Amino acid sequence: MALIASLVWASHAKAEDRVSIDIYAIPSPSIVEGVEKASVDLTARGMTTFHAQGHPAHVTLYLTQYPVSAAPALKAAVARATKACRQFPLAATGLERTASNWLFLKVDRTAALQRLADEITLAAEPLRSHDLSPPSWMKEYPAKLPAFERYGSPNVFMQFDPHLTLLANETSPNLGKYVADMATRPPRAVGRVTGIGMGIVDANGQLVKTLAEYNCKP
Repeated sequence: MALIASLVWASHAKAEDRVSIDIYAIPSPSIVEGVEKASVDLTARGMTTFHAQGHPAHVTLYLTQYPVSAAPALKAAVARATKACRQFPLAATGLERTASNWLFLKVDRTAALQRLADEITLAAEPLRSHDLSPPSWMKEYPAKLPAFERYGSPNVFMQFDPHLTLLANETSPNLGKYVADMATRPPRAVGRVTGIGMGIVDANGQLVKTLAEYNCKP
């Protein structure tokens, strides 16, 4: 379960007073090719992926809401946190389908990826909005509530669940057939994290406006 896109929930503040920002790892072309391959197969089965819609492939490190006024300070904090970043291996192995028919390419939660997500969370968390209400789906995942209450995201630290999102709330009956077909030949892509980015996301956690991207040294 990794419905981090649900962090675009309603809150007490007016919508224009805050914005959902995702800080993410940028995958190398070989990983993006894996997303493309899965996307082509799903499209042939009548399902339109986020990749096919033009949304960039990314691995969320920390996603929450911020006051609009915090954007410059957040950009500076991310720049400081990524100043010494170096590329490291990244692998996508297999699929995950949620009960509400989101479909992900699962990403291996390596020590290097976990460390990066932890560092980004600690750097960005002080700037977030603090009067957020948990999304309704969290009632089914009470173990994530403490992380949400402390960090404004249910998917941080030991609850970190890296992935590449293919579909959200898919209604096509072909989804089950696709997942069954892939069970014997699960998709796999191997590459690297080449940089860190941050951007505004929509209600499905998909990037709609890039705010900054920082390359990591080879």
